[in-house]
Amino acid sequence: MNNLTGSKRLQLGLLLGSLGLLGPFTIDMYLPSFPTIVEDYHTNASLVQISLTTCLLGLGLGQLVIGPMSDVQGRRKPLLIFIILYLLASLTCAISPNIYMFIASRFVQGFAAAGGLVISRAVVRDLYSGKELTKFFALLMLVGNLGPIVAPIVGGGILAFTNWTGVFFVLACVGLILFLTVTWKLEETLPVEKRVPSNFKQVVKNFGSLLKDRQFAGYALTQGFIIAGIFAYVSGIPFVYQNIYGVTPQQFSFLFGVNGIALIIGSQSVGRLNDIISEKTFLKIGLILSNTAGALLLIALLFKAPIVAVAIPIFFLVASIGIISTTSFALAMDTQGHIAGSASALLGLLPFVLGSLTAPLVGIAGEYNAIPMGIVIFSASFLAFLSYFGLVRKAPVKVQTAK
Repeated sequence: MNNLTGSKRLQLGLLLGSLGLLGPFTIDMYLPSFPTIVEDYHTNASLVQISLTTCLLGLGLGQLVIGPMSDVQGRRKPLLIFIILYLLASLTCAISPNIYMFIASRFVQGFAAAGGLVISRAVVRDLYSGKELTKFFALLMLVGNLGPIVAPIVGGGILAFTNWTGVFFVLACVGLILFLTVTWKLEETLPVEKRVPSNFKQVVKNFGSLLKDRQFAGYALTQGFIIAGIFAYVSGIPFVYQNIYGVTPQQFSFLFGVNGIALIIGSQSVGRLNDIISEKTFLKIGLILSNTAGALLLIALLFKAPIVAVAIPIFFLVASIGIISTTSFALAMDTQGHIAGSASALLGLLPFVLGSLTAPLVGIAGEYNAIPMGIVIFSASFLAFLSYFGLVRKAPVKVQTAK
């Protein structure tokens, strides 16, 4: 199966990318509904943003569970179980009678969505290594990055015809479609002889060895901090654009969706040019770009600049995420084929745990103050920069293993 080419390779990429869409759809699709949810539940922005926080925590913790589970039981069975749980949680979100039930349901929804994220990545590592891993992951990112474009646009479109509960009914339908697709189309990629023993101590040992690996930890923290900054943007930008700049939910969906193009540009530049420019060089370029864009965004927010002065640095900031997430993941996973599920889980866990911390911070000054968002985004970019140059650059060189 690791020799797939042409249409079969593309079909696999579309299927795995679609599984990865569960994450961005779960996070982004209800963003245009934030102000409406505040009104319907008679609550405040902070509590609605906590629903994003609990979702991010669920996404992180879910990966921590399903990653090792997939190393033990294979990829297919755990994935199907988590998709069913996702479908049920989405329905519960839609019918939650109060904000607290909604917040709890969002945690379960995020926990279940983790299955698509972590297992799609583990399947890629089952099949590829080296530059082929980077190229296929770039293909995976191309499909997955459609989520930030499509999700808020679909969410805004749904609000034009119904209320925000319709968003979660649609997400339940997405879960059903993915369940049927995986059942019919996805083969098991982890043979029984390559699975790890069902031993909790061994699972803990695997995580410990990954955390002690300075190079792996450096890549994980680099990716974790940079994506945490994006979660701060995701949490704060609905209020910045709609409350401060007065755009409509549909205009917000367009502005937010445009940044999905930036993600595609970033990730695909890596996939197309990695035979010419190394992954590490691309990673350095991405880190420089994110810090520059983060600084310009903060300055624009401090001086209450026009919306275009805010939107442009955000576009380049998101483009840097496409570069950094593609390269840091591929470089971290390349030497972890024997415990790809656990490695993918840790790489997925850190962004969501850190994101769950940054997301609520953007609202501490209220719905009409964007400065906290700018500070958090710039700080996250700088910490990612320090993680790479402080850990990865100083780590001993490891020889890549062939499949």
